[in-house]
Amino acid sequence: MPVVSGLIVSVDAFFIGLSLGLQKRCKFLYLAIINAFLFGLCILGFLIAGQIYELIRFDTDLIVGFAFIILGLWCILQYFVSEHVKRRKGSAGEESASLKTICIVGVVMSGEAMLITMGIAFVFLPNSTFLIPITVAMAHFVYSAVSFYLARIDRVKRIPVAVSHVVSGVALIIYGLMALFI
Repeated sequence: MPVVSGLIVSVDAFFIGLSLGLQKRCKFLYLAIINAFLFGLCILGFLIAGQIYELIRFDTDLIVGFAFIILGLWCILQYFVSEHVKRRKGSAGEESASLKTICIVGVVMSGEAMLITMGIAFVFLPNSTFLIPITVAMAHFVYSAVSFYLARIDRVKRIPVAVSHVVSGVALIIYGLMALFI
């Protein structure tokens, strides 16, 4: 179940890789560096979760469930709000991402993967193993690498950007519901 959880909540990495792949300035090397940093944060998150688990006085499934539901809703709403602001300002078309933007995406993706690792570890502690951070990190890398290369294909560019944000958010919401009810 921890492995399945890691695969489910890493679906958002597919769409992050897709959006980075659509940026001409982004190279695969950047994605590899982001995922190496992400792997380190997943290990750190797993270790932190083990240390603070005993300090939490109530069921950690509640924290994890509601946190992922809120994170999923935030992903979806944030996209639609930012699109609304863009339309009001009259900006049209996709802008090319700067290196700074790519770095910010990498840091956010890595931080989110660390929180995902901690959440899965909380749900399965005290029986969790290093399979959790490894699964989360490897799933993020595989999903983002495959979608990065798919983004270089003309047909994939026709997928609406909104789909990626909605699917990512729904994947996080599903995991939140799994943490609460399974």
